[in-house]
Amino acid sequence: MSLLARGSTVSPLKHFVLAKKTITAIFEQLLDYVTEGAAFVEATYRNPELERVATEDDLAEIQAYKKKLAVIGEVLSRRHMKVAFFVNQLAHALHMDKDLKAGCLVHVFWPKSKCALLRDDLVLVDSPGTDVTTELDSWIDKFCLDADVFVLVANSESTLMNTEKHFFHKVNERLSKPNIFILNNRWDASASEPEYMEDVRRQHMERCLTFLVDELKVIDPVEARNRIFFVSAKEVLSARRQKAQGMPESGGALAEGFQTRFQEFQNFEQIFEECISQSAVKTKFEQHTIRAKQIIDTVKNIMDAINVAAAEKRVLSMEEREDQKDRLDFVRNQLNVLTEDTKEKIKRVTEEVENKVSSAMTDEICRLSVLVDEFYSDFHPSPQVLKLYKTELNKHIEDGLGKNLADRCSSEVNESMHQSQQEIIENLKPLLPSGAQNQLHLLIPCRKFDLSYDLNCHSLCADFQEDIMFHFSLGWTSLVNRFLGPKHAQRLMSLHFQIWKTVGWKLISLSLSMYGLLYLYERLTWTTKAKERAFKQQFVNYATEKLQMIVNLTSANCSHQVQQEMATTFARLCQQVDVTQKNLEKEIARLSKEIDQLENIQSHSKQLRNKAIHLENELDRFTKHFLQKSK
Repeated sequence: MSLLARGSTVSPLKHFVLAKKTITAIFEQLLDYVTEGAAFVEATYRNPELERVATEDDLAEIQAYKKKLAVIGEVLSRRHMKVAFFVNQLAHALHMDKDLKAGCLVHVFWPKSKCALLRDDLVLVDSPGTDVTTELDSWIDKFCLDADVFVLVANSESTLMNTEKHFFHKVNERLSKPNIFILNNRWDASASEPEYMEDVRRQHMERCLTFLVDELKVIDPVEARNRIFFVSAKEVLSARRQKAQGMPESGGALAEGFQTRFQEFQNFEQIFEECISQSAVKTKFEQHTIRAKQIIDTVKNIMDAINVAAAEKRVLSMEEREDQKDRLDFVRNQLNVLTEDTKEKIKRVTEEVENKVSSAMTDEICRLSVLVDEFYSDFHPSPQVLKLYKTELNKHIEDGLGKNLADRCSSEVNESMHQSQQEIIENLKPLLPSGAQNQLHLLIPCRKFDLSYDLNCHSLCADFQEDIMFHFSLGWTSLVNRFLGPKHAQRLMSLHFQIWKTVGWKLISLSLSMYGLLYLYERLTWTTKAKERAFKQQFVNYATEKLQMIVNLTSANCSHQVQQEMATTFARLCQQVDVTQKNLEKEIARLSKEIDQLENIQSHSKQLRNKAIHLENELDRFTKHFLQKSK
């Protein structure tokens, strides 16, 4: 066809090439942007510390856009302008297969240097003929649905045939207002009858206008006149061959009126290029542009939603962090106050215990003789029996004193200590972790506290030396020792002989008789029982003295036990308070980290939103420069 030999002037088709280059670059940026956004949304969604900031739906949606944009990018790289030419005959000249079916596509690779149109992403499709009906529908579906312009090459020596009209009605059913050009070819034949030329031209024009405007309804009457041309393709082809060989174009004229027909063909080329370029830009890129804006708008909304969610969560986290800080300060201050209060409480309770034990032990020491009298065991002066007797007596005294002290002190000490412990627990309970508050019975088990008095009478009375030898109560030595003491007894013994000389012998004899009877009586009554009573009395005197020496020590030991018990309880509670403090510190650190992450998310989402606005502006500029001009 003559289009293939057109000269290399500046073509309106460059508009499509530039539009394709521009929109491809924009979609590459958009794909990079959505890829970055998808990675950001996924990282936000997968972060367990940032719950509910990004949703699974957001992630699925933006990842789907990423795949769609990759597909669109591949489609754009293959986009080109497409023109379908329809002639009313079969064309097998370029293919040697005589059995080729009308519905088959034959690819012809033509050098771009010989056709300027092919340099600008244009594909020309020549139809098998409008009179072929068996493969018509499938041929349109396969090869014409993405065509930008349809060119009907009609024979000007006859009117439009019904087969041609039927074909374009089929096209019009499948496409919304296709761009159609009608070329009335072989117009050079009309030059042989110049007197009928205008009438024939007017007749062709009216019928073509009726077909385009009234039947197909694809264009308005004014614009339709610019879609109908009267040309001689063979004549233009010959003229351009002449020019290519360096000869005048007029050498290719076949009849009179060549210049007019040549000029009209050039007008067709110009309008055709403008139409196909504008149509291709609109049909190939407009929907992608609209889709890109929708994607950007959706992604921008996702970023806005993430930004808002992050901002709200950040405010809540900051408020929670302040609450936790206040709670931590309260716990620390309250712990200091309660520590001092507990020390005073422990001191008061231990002093009470010390005084109570001291008083009770003093009373029990005074009643030691009663306790000793209650002891019964085999007694004999022999050393082996005495040793066993002492051991059992020590144990009896230790058990008895311990029991009596426990009866008098343990109950009150337990009650006082338990009350103080409960006060300590109640004071510290608000500072404990919530889990520990519900498990205080495990942390501080309720048990009876038993004081250990630890009298250790066996060691205490280990040095006791009994004296169960017979001593006459009215013996001189005994009397002196009883009334004057051992020191003065020796001096009085030296006066014995002087007294003997002074008193008469009769009185002395009588006194000695009575004295002897008394001695005999005491000597006969000095039985094992008497020895045991003497032993017990000696032991009471000795143990009383020794026990009085350890009253302060024992009471101090008991108070120390109480102090240790209460201090242990307080220490356990303080350990749990330390857990509370550590938990609060960890929570504050976690919230601080979360706040930093949320700030980064806000910043990143704003950056991505700004990128979206930039891409929107790029698409708006593309629309204004390429698509609005195409309307």
